[in-house]
Amino acid sequence: MTNPQTHIVFVDIDPEHEAAFDDWYVNTHLPDILACPGWLDARREKCLEGGPRHVAIYTITGPDAYETPEFNAIKGFGPFSDKVRNFHRIRLTQS
Repeated sequence: MTNPQTHIVFVDIDPEHEAAFDDWYVNTHLPDILACPGWLDARREKCLEGGPRHVAIYTITGPDAYETPEFNAIKGFGPFSDKVRNFHRIRLTQS
């Protein structure tokens, strides 16, 4: 069994869409993604400096978490896909 990995997503969204984006992320996207096999934990934070404002931090079982039909059905930013910018993703593992 591999060590869990950390998957971090950074994005910006225009201020006029921020409240709706936050609501969708917390009430729709996070429950949907945590229902996918291999997605163990999730939380959101706001970046104070040095990067896009919206940060989602996930714990996953490993790269297989990206390959499930459940994840492929819900990945992305849903109704906000054309509104997010500065998307950046990193993946970490324990050394």
